[in-house]
Amino acid sequence: MYPEQAPHVPAQRAVEVHQPTPYPPAVPVAAPTVPVQPGTVPAVASIVLPDGRVVTGYAIEPTRPEPVAAKPAVSRTAVNVALGGAGFLAVCGGLVLLTSFIAALTAFIAQLITLAAVVFGGWIAVQILGTRGHQGGTTVNIRKAVIKRNHFHH
Repeated sequence: MYPEQAPHVPAQRAVEVHQPTPYPPAVPVAAPTVPVQPGTVPAVASIVLPDGRVVTGYAIEPTRPEPVAAKPAVSRTAVNVALGGAGFLAVCGGLVLLTSFIAALTAFIAQLITLAAVVFGGWIAVQILGTRGHQGGTTVNIRKAVIKRNHFHH
């Protein structure tokens, strides 16, 4: 399977590096130039495995991911401005609710006063209009009465 089937001791074999030979172009053709890879040819490396097999191939450098752009730190000023704005909106909302509550309370008190005036006015009207003729009541003539220590003398 492998070209070298004979058992080898890994410490006795050295790593061999082979340089591939590029083929020259057969016929020079005047073609448009195309960008090509760099002119250096990668080195070919042979590695002897512990069991004696030899692996030959190009050394590939691992691809490195591009560095992620660091996120800029949030400044304290921006945080303070944002928190101040949120606090200002909360205060404004509270003031709107307080104003609405005061307006509703004022309207409620005005309705209670109106109700009390209607009820009291009705009671007075019943007292005035309901006692016509003085039936069964005491009539006091204030012009002839003399008032001494909270007693009326006639």
